[in-house]
Amino acid sequence: MRKAGKLPWAVVREEYSLEYGSDKLEIHRDAIHPGERILVIDDVLATGGTAAATCRLVEALGGVVVGLGFLLEIEALGGRERLKGHLVESLATY
Repeated sequence: MRKAGKLPWAVVREEYSLEYGSDKLEIHRDAIHPGERILVIDDVLATGGTAAATCRLVEALGGVVVGLGFLLEIEALGGRERLKGHLVESLATY
């Protein structure tokens, strides 16, 4: 998963909302195969926009998100709420 315009070859793109606008994520079309179990790891869970967009891309390619892991979760921003239906673990919360 990368920000738009960073990957070569054919990609799938997902636009998502940020607290201050919008952004796009891309993934190679052949990066995930149907039925593959995917664990999403990121540094910070804030509003959950990036993580939710990542889940949508994984699922659009046929993958199954088995969970999301974060080093830090900023609870006041409510990101976990956007990820309902997924297992979410954070090492630290603030």
